[in-house]
Amino acid sequence: MTSVSRQFASTARLFSEEAFLRLRQAHIGVVGLGGVGSWAAEALARSGVGRLTLVDMDVVAEGNLNRQAQASHQTKGMAKVQAMAQRIQAINPKADLTLVDAFLSLENIDEIFGETTAEATHLGRPSFWIDACDDYEAKLLMIRYFRQRERPRHLIVSGGAGGKTDPTWVRVGDLVKTFHDPLLAKLRKTLKGSPGFPGEGKLFIPVVHSDQPMKQGADCDPSARLACAGYGSMVTVTATMGLAAASHAMAVVTKSG
Repeated sequence: MTSVSRQFASTARLFSEEAFLRLRQAHIGVVGLGGVGSWAAEALARSGVGRLTLVDMDVVAEGNLNRQAQASHQTKGMAKVQAMAQRIQAINPKADLTLVDAFLSLENIDEIFGETTAEATHLGRPSFWIDACDDYEAKLLMIRYFRQRERPRHLIVSGGAGGKTDPTWVRVGDLVKTFHDPLLAKLRKTLKGSPGFPGEGKLFIPVVHSDQPMKQGADCDPSARLACAGYGSMVTVTATMGLAAASHAMAVVTKSG
């Protein structure tokens, strides 16, 4: 294997030379830097992914301290993309970071994602995306965007973490087969049989999710947010979901062809 810095030598031993080179040259995007996305971004940086695009328009708040990688008393009030960039640069100063302090919308999705895989690469956009945002409409927009452009396998979608306490329930699978996740159930109901999506069988939408039954009794609409405040959330679950999403992304970008 060609020379690898000591920082990434342990990771490099897990891959062929060609696969690790693809990882180092990969450009992966993360939408949403909360309890799931912040850990996904950190895992990608620690693993040696060369380029990251981070998308979030929120600021670090005290309520984020229990589960978000970039959240500390020192970063309260900072834009999440800036706080995350600061953390990543402390881990890997050579990481190439693009920060998008914006909410993903129909108006800016072309600019952020790029129309096609070839265009995205040409324009310096990520070739793979992790959806870790907490907005149903934004998730739906991303899924439809990638399906319409025949890029469904270039995205993994995160389900809800609210009301979940056991990280061993976290899985990566198809959207068609998830349980105890109202957010993903709402997406599935909307998409099945809609234009471009099959009415039966797999939807071919990779998701990271927890099938653990949600703790009941809180006054909250779990279909609206990843880590619904009424249900509560904890870092052991949100971080596991982020790490699983990052692992899936790296598995995709290190494959040949």
